[in-house]
Formats: sequence, C-alpha cells, structure tokens
Amino acid sequence: MLTLDDVLAAADRIEGAAHRTPVLTSRTLNERVGAEVFLKAENFQRIGAFKFRGACNAVSRLTAAERARGVAAYSSGNHAQAVALAAALAGTRAVILMPADAPPTKVAATEGYGAEVVRYDRYTEDRAALAAKLSQDRGLTLIPPYDHYDVMAGQGTVALELIREVGPLGALLVPVGGGGLMAGCATAATALSPGIRMIGVEPAAGDDHARSLAAGHRVEIEVPRTIADGQAISSPGELTFAVNQRLVEAFSLVSDDEIRAAMAFAFERLKIVLEPSGASALAALLAGRVEDLPDRVGVVLSGGNVGLQRFQELLGEGQPEH
Repeated sequence: MLTLDDVLAAADRIEGAAHRTPVLTSRTLNERVGAEVFLKAENFQRIGAFKFRGACNAVSRLTAAERARGVAAYSSGNHAQAVALAAALAGTRAVILMPADAPPTKVAATEGYGAEVVRYDRYTEDRAALAAKLSQDRGLTLIPPYDHYDVMAGQGTVALELIREVGPLGALLVPVGGGGLMAGCATAATALSPGIRMIGVEPAAGDDHARSLAAGHRVEIEVPRTIADGQAISSPGELTFAVNQRLVEAFSLVSDDEIRAAMAFAFERLKIVLEPSGASALAALLAGRVEDLPDRVGVVLSGGNVGLQRFQELLGEGQPEH
C-alpha cells in the first residue's frame, strides 16, 4: 500500500530534477466560486505536466543493469515525454508506445528528448499488452503511466508541495485519467491535512472512475472520445483504484464545453495555457460541480501541453468573455 513515507522519499529523490511549481491565486476566481482557491500550476513542471515527477522517481529507482538495458512506456503524450526526459537525464534509452492520434506536439517533444516512438491504434489495440510484449522482446523495464507505486509516489509530491506551502485545505480537486496523480495526492493530502475532501474530476465521456466507485469495483468502459486526451482511459488502474476507492470522496464529471471554458478562463484571467486534461479540475470548480464547497480549496492544474493550432481549434471563436 502506498504511504506518506513513499511520497516523502520520492520528494527527496526528485529534488533538484523536478521543478517546485508555483501556486497561483485569483481574486476573480475566489469571488466567482465563493472560496479561497489555490491552484497548483503543474503546467510549469518539466515537460509541461506533473508526469515528470512520477517518471523521474521511477527511473531513479532502476538498478544499474536495468539502466543499461533501457526503459519502455505507453502514453498519449505527457508520460511519454516524462519518461523520455527522465531516461535521457539518467543516461539510458527509452522506447515509447503512443497512439496514432496522439497530439503531434507531444509526439515531437517525446522524440526530441531522444526516445523512439512506436505507434498503435488506441481504439482497436490493447496498449498495455503491446507495451508488455515490446518490453519483453527488447529487454526493457516497463514504466506504466499510473499503475506503479514509484510513479504514484512521485505524483503525490504535487499535493505534498501544495499543502506544505499553503497549509491545510478543505478539499483538493484533481484531474483523473488512470488515477495515479489522484492516488499519490490523496495519500499525501489525507495524511497532511486530516479531514480534506478528495474530489477527482473526469470528462463526462470517460466516467470509469465514477462508475467504479459506485459499483465498488473497477468498471471497464469504451475508450472515451473527449478533447481531454490525457484522460481518455477505459478503466481505473488496479493499484490506483485500491488507493482511490479508500481515500476519494467523489468523482465529478465535466463536459468538453466546460473544459473549454476553463481553458479560456485560465488564459484570460490567470494568463496561463492549459491543455484540456490540465483544465478539467478547474472546470469542475467553475461549473459548480462540487457541492458544499469548503472555504479553502486546492486545484491541480495538471498540464499545459497543447500546441498553438490545437489551442485555437479548441477555443475557436465565440467563446464567452470571463
């Protein structure tokens, strides 16, 4: 089971490699939602997303023999870049399985860090099975995007830093894809801020965690079609769900339009760029998806990896003024 000690150890390992990202505040946002909000800006993390924390922690734990052989991963983009960079910094090679429709900017960045990219069809092929075979065939150590204790512990340093900086919180809103960020953050936050409400946020088309929590076991859905590509997951991770089922109060759902509105708000009011997945927790807050909002709320802005053309396509014209 993941513990606070695991997260604290991960923080020590990634110190100096991962950025200590800023916490943003906005009087406009506070007034709009009726609470004091603290935004953990992981769009300023290395590779532009929180994923570097977990990848860096996992790669740092490799044995000399594993480092000599190299690593493999599968990802729609952010974990791909994170493992590619962490591997490069550790002096080892990385082979990354990415979906054919992954954002071109994320593919280019992954290759730019020196990784080999292998493509697959996310709607017809099983990426975990493909990655397992790839790893076995090439003798690589597989670093999954979320269902891995070292990855989860690294992601938990997001909440660790936030609460150490701003103090106890009444609630923490976290974007959820496979559940690794939430599992790590929930482990750290519930230990450091007793009574905190952990709220996961999913795109409405990809409500596998909400369904799983209601059912009491992991539920499989069709691969969701949503602008939040980093959250287009069909089922919670086995390890992550075991943590989240115990520590997460609820999973809120947001529409693609609500995510777009949050991206626009972040751009216009906070002066930052968020990718759709990175804006989903903010979207839940702005759309009033959390009932009985406490006075002090944390929100994880999980990433900002979106190209200019895609950003323009997503927001387009006719977005409301904020």
